[in-house]
Amino acid sequence: MTDKFISIEGVSKRFPASGGGSTTVFEELWLSMARGEFVCIIGHSGCGKTTVLNILAGLEPPSDGTVIVDNQAIEGPSLDRAVIFQSHALLPWLTVMGNVAYAVASKWRFMGKDNLHHQAQKFIDLVGLTGAEHKRPAELSGGMKQRVGIARALSIEPKIMLMDEPFSALDALTRGTLQDEVRRICLETGQTAFMITHDVDEAIYLADRVVLMTNGPNAVLAEIVENPLPKERQRNDVHRHPLYYGVRNHIIDFLVSRSRSFADEMKSTNYDRRRVPVVRPGAPQVGPSRPATLDTTDPSQTRGPRPVVAAETAMPAPSRPGLAQHRA
Repeated sequence: MTDKFISIEGVSKRFPASGGGSTTVFEELWLSMARGEFVCIIGHSGCGKTTVLNILAGLEPPSDGTVIVDNQAIEGPSLDRAVIFQSHALLPWLTVMGNVAYAVASKWRFMGKDNLHHQAQKFIDLVGLTGAEHKRPAELSGGMKQRVGIARALSIEPKIMLMDEPFSALDALTRGTLQDEVRRICLETGQTAFMITHDVDEAIYLADRVVLMTNGPNAVLAEIVENPLPKERQRNDVHRHPLYYGVRNHIIDFLVSRSRSFADEMKSTNYDRRRVPVVRPGAPQVGPSRPATLDTTDPSQTRGPRPVVAAETAMPAPSRPGLAQHRA
């Protein structure tokens, strides 16, 4: 990748252990993102996904390595990076307009009242909350609260939007609607986004690339899955794409089987932490290949990075992305 808008360079994180010494959550992560790219990271609980996001946000420092955003090393929190958490975290005494305007005023302290209102209203409209400007959080549904959180994050026009499972607490229908909204907004605005998820279908629907992380402690980035689906994709049609289930099965195969034994694969495949393997399941391959199997009971069937062919579409899966989750 030539455009390294965001660059994670040799980042490690360790915490003191109760009996002395330290516990390594993850070790020497290398990852770069292009401007306007949407990247999802997926892995089992405890592998350090949220810690990676917190380091990107500047909320905690890495033990080793550095993170560079737009040629500037991260040294702490910044309004150039907006975070959307699982909880909406709205100020309950402020209205929708008040919550979004508060964020705008925090970045542009000397902005006039009319311009501040216009900036806040622009993003309230963008997330579909026109008419709800004067409602307080107690008067909003869960989905509407999360829309306010998204509007608040976007209103400061961040260089990167960081999302930590922002839809996990919502019902399936509301989650799907907000996935559509986030995807539409990112396409329209060119917003760069980094998102943590446990939902395989959500990752495939939203992301340009899906980063697979091994189990912790001592987690590493195992693979980067390039999404072969077209950039302009619709929820109602995405599951009909001939490459959809090949990608889905490859990710599930990793989560169910390979993530537990990837340390052995690293020894046998000359794994290079600086050059994380990039795979594109279902894409035409040079040389022989065979479909991956998903046998959750036979550890001997786990394998290293390899092409996955579109013939895997025979495996049953949900008819709509975003409605089924793989939980650790």
